[in-house]
Amino acid sequence: MSQSQEKTAITPRRDEDFPEWYQQVVRAADLAENSDVRGCMVIKPWGYGLWERMQHIFDGMLKATGHKNAYFPLFIPISYLAKEAEHVEGFAKECAVVTHHRLEADGKGGLRPAPSAELAEPLVVRPTSETIIGASYAKWVQSYRDLPLLINQWANVVRWEMRPRLFLRTMEFLWQEGHTAHESAEQALEETDLILRLYETFARDYLALPVITGEKSEAERFPGAVKTLCIEAMVQDHKAIQAGTSHFLGQNFAKASGIKFQSREGKEELAWTTSWGISTRLIGTVLMAHSDDDGLILPPRIAPAQIIILPIAPKPETREAVFKAADQLAASLRAGQAFGEPMFVEVDKRDIGGGTKSWEWIKKGVPLRVEIGPRDIENGTVAVARRDQAPKAKANMPMNEFVSCAGGILEDVQNALLRRATEYRDANTVKIDTKEDFYAYFTPKNAAKPEIHGGFALAHWNGSREVEEKIKEDLKVTIRCIPFDAPEEDGKCILTGEPSKRRVVWAKSY
Repeated sequence: MSQSQEKTAITPRRDEDFPEWYQQVVRAADLAENSDVRGCMVIKPWGYGLWERMQHIFDGMLKATGHKNAYFPLFIPISYLAKEAEHVEGFAKECAVVTHHRLEADGKGGLRPAPSAELAEPLVVRPTSETIIGASYAKWVQSYRDLPLLINQWANVVRWEMRPRLFLRTMEFLWQEGHTAHESAEQALEETDLILRLYETFARDYLALPVITGEKSEAERFPGAVKTLCIEAMVQDHKAIQAGTSHFLGQNFAKASGIKFQSREGKEELAWTTSWGISTRLIGTVLMAHSDDDGLILPPRIAPAQIIILPIAPKPETREAVFKAADQLAASLRAGQAFGEPMFVEVDKRDIGGGTKSWEWIKKGVPLRVEIGPRDIENGTVAVARRDQAPKAKANMPMNEFVSCAGGILEDVQNALLRRATEYRDANTVKIDTKEDFYAYFTPKNAAKPEIHGGFALAHWNGSREVEEKIKEDLKVTIRCIPFDAPEEDGKCILTGEPSKRRVVWAKSY
């Protein structure tokens, strides 16, 4: 049977219509759905369980490095944003603004903002919290002894998105945002790099995402930042996703917010600040990096359930015994460990067909499916299926053997996903030295319905914003980062032919 004739659980396939494939995987995995509020999403239990796992893991990483959690207001006075001109300019077109504090009947059976309830100062629904947090830091910081201040918050933010796509771009999304204040530029830069390395470790070791670390060009920096560091991932349509950013803000925000302290020498100085964040966009990134034409594939370390036990009891008289055996197996597995912690195991006892039930979990991406029926109980065996392998591939194993090696199998699945994603990225990363080759690489053969094309291009750049803007205008391609590990080498700018000392990563992106 040819690939075009193969039956898959998700239609269309990735190679036929990647954007629609993505939407169908989200739906089939029951991760989220569009809300009645345009641009917003409802994150369903399986999708939110995935976010909870990410949150739990990364929160532990932050706390292990001395950061504390707090919570700051959702609403920001518009005057606070106006204090930092470059910052507000970067977010002005995305801001939601509250202008009234009360509703009244409109006389037509509906409601309207009460004219008498107009706010003296409009409030912005936070697009990010530098300015409101800066106001608090200005009160909290008096002396160098109050520094460093290492605060994180888990929150929602709103950015008015006109072209929403579940997880990737929504008007409201969930994230963590860290904000720190330091005594010196060196300490703030160390913090910026520390967080980037945490993001890199989190992406690689937990999400099974190989990422490129580097610095953003001036044109791609966070508004108001002096330096923006990032991790960039490739997904299966060869596009890049900015998976996390860490910003060195210098003294810009400290000056705007009045974050001052008495130095060790008794002088009044401005603090040096940072900010950094990752969001629910990572769920979309994981989906697009690992999933296949049968649905979601989850790295075991972030799966809400790592092992699903499927009792097979077609006859009522065997049901009780099979359910009991399934519960015992689950208890034995939970007593074991994978990745140094107890395994997450569920037993699916719903009264639906075994085939339907199995395919639901395939589409949800659960790492291991385990079937147990009357014959398995007699033989002391189970049938085990890995989600990173073909859906029909099953291994019959002695039950005791499976219990003892289940953690190792999960670790093998995790490693296999990282290895596969790394090989895919490397296979679609090329060095390009001429404008003609560069433009050909990023130009689809079918402009009306672009096929999967392009990838990461390592090409020289003369350092000018004009070159970036021209290439973005022509191809919708941007500099994703200036890689930390890019060696110095003499070359010529891909567009102007002017001298260049290193290659940067260019790609189309989400």
